[in-house]
Amino acid sequence: MVSATGSAADAVSQHVPTLVADAVASRLSAQDATLWGPDAEAEASVRLGWTALHETSRALLEPLQALCEELREEGVDRVVLAGMGGSSLAPEVIAGTAGAQLVVLDSTQPDQVARALGGDLARTVLVVSSKSGGTVETDSQRRAFEAAFTEAGIDAASRIVVVTDPGSPLAATAAEAGYRAVFEADPHVGGRFSALTAFGLVPSALAGVDVAALLDEAAAVAPFFAEDTEANPALVLGAALAGTQPLRDKIVITDVGSGLFHFGDWAEQLVAESTGKQGTGLLPVVADDQAPELTHLAADVLPVALCPLAGEGVEGTAPSPDDVDLENANLEEWAAGVLDATEVTVAGGLGAMFLLWEHAVAIAGRLLGIDPFDQPNVESAKEATRGLLESTPAPEPPAFADSGVEVRGSSALLSGVETVDEAVAALLDTLDPEHGYVAVMAYLDREGRPAELLGGTRAALAARTGRPVTFGWGPRFLHSTGQLHKGGAPVGVFLQVTGEPEARVEIPGRDFDFATLISAQAAGDARVLTEEGRPVLRLHATTSEALAWLAGVLAGPAR
Repeated sequence: MVSATGSAADAVSQHVPTLVADAVASRLSAQDATLWGPDAEAEASVRLGWTALHETSRALLEPLQALCEELREEGVDRVVLAGMGGSSLAPEVIAGTAGAQLVVLDSTQPDQVARALGGDLARTVLVVSSKSGGTVETDSQRRAFEAAFTEAGIDAASRIVVVTDPGSPLAATAAEAGYRAVFEADPHVGGRFSALTAFGLVPSALAGVDVAALLDEAAAVAPFFAEDTEANPALVLGAALAGTQPLRDKIVITDVGSGLFHFGDWAEQLVAESTGKQGTGLLPVVADDQAPELTHLAADVLPVALCPLAGEGVEGTAPSPDDVDLENANLEEWAAGVLDATEVTVAGGLGAMFLLWEHAVAIAGRLLGIDPFDQPNVESAKEATRGLLESTPAPEPPAFADSGVEVRGSSALLSGVETVDEAVAALLDTLDPEHGYVAVMAYLDREGRPAELLGGTRAALAARTGRPVTFGWGPRFLHSTGQLHKGGAPVGVFLQVTGEPEARVEIPGRDFDFATLISAQAAGDARVLTEEGRPVLRLHATTSEALAWLAGVLAGPAR
């Protein structure tokens, strides 16, 4: 399942024997909360339920099957998921890998919200997924759908299914409103480790996925991850990710035919939120196999290739766990014909891959000396957003405008700058040429024209700077790489892109709409990054034509 070469192989040789001697694998599977030191023990003691989900989540299967049959009999076959972070990323991967239709609403961008609301409500069930229910995005989406169902003459309560933690405010709201069903997730599992909890399984099952088979895949490999042996794939991957010397802390994840739908996006959140804190962390960069970061490999970049299992073609779907030879699969030989420079190759069925990466990242946390289960900087952007929504200050005036693009940033960054091109150059000039990275943060419609216009931006900036570049859709990335941006090493430079939505969507019971909400989220995130001393350039396209022009500027020539 895992192969390491080069410096990653050196890291495996150095660290895995110690991990085996310390019985890390068996202790992790036994939910030993002492593995990450005394400072992390309290948090870890209530966050290790994910190691047994392939067994404990089976109690969900019977009630899920019953609900699926009820909804199909009623002609309800369009599933919309309102959730953020771990509540949406795993179901998106699960449904996409199975070829099932699931509308994932993990944004407050008005055009995306309007598109989800504009589907056939007569055939729609809404899954509201939130551990607490206090997540502003998910609560706003729930309110909008509840009103839309009612306006369409549909009993809203009969079309809303809730996934939450036991005793949460959302559970109380669901009980009071009489929602169709409430599925309780294991409260001892954090959001980014929740793929095999109700958060991953409920929306996927309603969309038609055989989630019992997913649990079977995980169960088939779980014994391997509990073994204190040097062949344990989780120990190998954990050591490769976090044990290189000097640390290759930019993890470029590329898919070369794994058969898994957008698995890198799920792994991005797991790695970034788990490791990005205390001034350290691993920056995941999701890219294709022609990415500039792989063409010209920097000293701090670790390529990780998601590969098909042995015997599968590049376009094939991963076989079942029964077909996998964990001992003899030669991924090094296979990958040699796919990538010019490969340090780590990983392969497996989806259930196995979820469990593998969760174990490996927990092990990586031990090697990095951090608590992989907390996210101390995630709340800061939320607090800034709440403050802006409550006080509703006047918009910050731009430093200047150029071709319909408003430019904002610190006076130091924009001193002497008069054009967008100069502003972008000024931001990139602050980039550490040996250790830095660029983060593009687009608070735009990730399913519409902005996605087409900005599709080449990440690679263009990577070629231009010779440094790793991440691309995140806001506010989605706030529940993923947003933690690492603020809590990781202070070597990032940040380019925020916003625009004017076409749709206007109200949020029932709130004195702000979705346009105001996403604007506050963007401004709040920029404020926190600036307060943390990170360079931030904010570019706001006032029209779709201005956004198209801006995309051309960002796709400037390589240096």
